[in-house]
This record gives sequence, C-alpha cells and structure tokens, in this order.
Amino acid sequence: MRVQGLRAALAEPGVDVLREGVRVLEVTQHVGAERHTRTVERSGQRNGYREREWDTRVGTIDLRVPRVRDGSYFPSLLEPRTRAERALVAVVQEAYVGGVSTRRVDDLVKALGLEGISKSQVSRLCAELDAEVACFRTRPLTGPYPYVWLDATFVKGPEHGRVVLQAVVVAVGVAADGVREVLGVDIGLSEDGAFWLAFLRSLVARGLRGVRLVTSDAHQGLTRAVAAVFHGAAWQRCRVHFVRNALALV
Repeated sequence: MRVQGLRAALAEPGVDVLREGVRVLEVTQHVGAERHTRTVERSGQRNGYREREWDTRVGTIDLRVPRVRDGSYFPSLLEPRTRAERALVAVVQEAYVGGVSTRRVDDLVKALGLEGISKSQVSRLCAELDAEVACFRTRPLTGPYPYVWLDATFVKGPEHGRVVLQAVVVAVGVAADGVREVLGVDIGLSEDGAFWLAFLRSLVARGLRGVRLVTSDAHQGLTRAVAAVFHGAAWQRCRVHFVRNALALV
C-alpha cells in the first residue's frame, strides 16, 4: 500500500490501519529498508518507539511512534501541534499582527479559559512569523518586472526603548505575464534618499530586472534613487499623490 493510499484509508474509522501505517510503512520508506534487513539503500536505523497521542475529530488515539536514531523521522499523519494549541497560537499571532498590546493578549488568553501568557511567551509564539516575513523579504525575484510602483507610509514602532514614527517603504511589480506582486518591504527611521537607494539596490541584488517604468511620488530622494538604480527606465509621477499635493494647496 502506498503512503497516499494509507492516508486516504485513515479518513475511515480504523485504528488498526493507523497503527500499522505509522509503525511500518512510513518509517520503512524513511530509512530505506524493512526491519532487520540490510540493503545499500538503507539511510537510517530504527531505535524503538515512543508514546504519542493523536487528536482527531472522534477523540484522542494512543500511538506507538517509531524512532529513528538520528531523530529525523516524524509521521506525516501527525501534526507538530494539537488542534487546541494551533488555535491558541493563531489567536496570539493574529493579535500580535493587529498591534494588540501584550497585556491585552494576556487578557484575551485568560478569556479563553487559560491561565494567561507572558510577554516572553508571546514573543516565542510569534517568532515563526518573523521567520516567515524574513523569508518573504529576502526571497529571490525571478523574471523581468517591467512596471514597478514605489510608495511609503509612516507607522509608530519601537526604537531603542521608545515609540517613534518609522518609514515603511514598499515596492510592487507587475511581471511579464501581468501578475502583480509585492517585491519588497523595508522599515527605516526616515524616507530619505539613502534609504530608498539601499532598498532599491537590495531588490536588484535579489534578482529584480527588466524594469521599464517606475511610478511613485515626486520625493526628490526617491526619484534620484530610481535614476541611479534603474538605468534607462522611465519615471512617472503617481496621479494619486499629485492630486493630494494639489488639494493640499487649495
């Protein structure tokens, strides 16, 4: 039976199928050999079992999960977190992204019937968000992006123990197939020319190429950075910013 077939079978009631699949099939494929069998394909050694509970919609099932000596095996039929834990992490992370204070997150967790959560615990739970954002911000950019929009806004954020206004710059590009994509985001203390220049150079270093037209406001530092980085590309003033600037003078 293949692993895919086993997973489909597990949708039906049958703890015996689950036990057999977890105990034999996947670990055999993982180490590359049957139990007590020597082959050139073997890449690991079994090392007994460990007890594990599996939360399902029909209740909790006790499992004996095979161990591998290098610790690299984890059954795909199980998930690293239980449903209740995943729900709690999702609530805390959503509150964190929404700018809710640590004290209010603690109140929220208590309202869910738990004992509460500390600032350090919130930081640990949200650390994986930081990792995902870092991966997004540093991912390679493939293919040409003929059209690029640049803009910035200011938000309050912590800096050396105090809350200050910080510039958040963003680049949005349109690929050759017409798909729009956020190319990059960065945060700095001010929206000056040096910051824009470093930001645009980081996009080029990640693979941004083929830029033919850049649209932005008329910030002098930004326009100079565009001219310095995107040689030969045309620049167009954003009409929305132009109208806002004009209305501010009325």
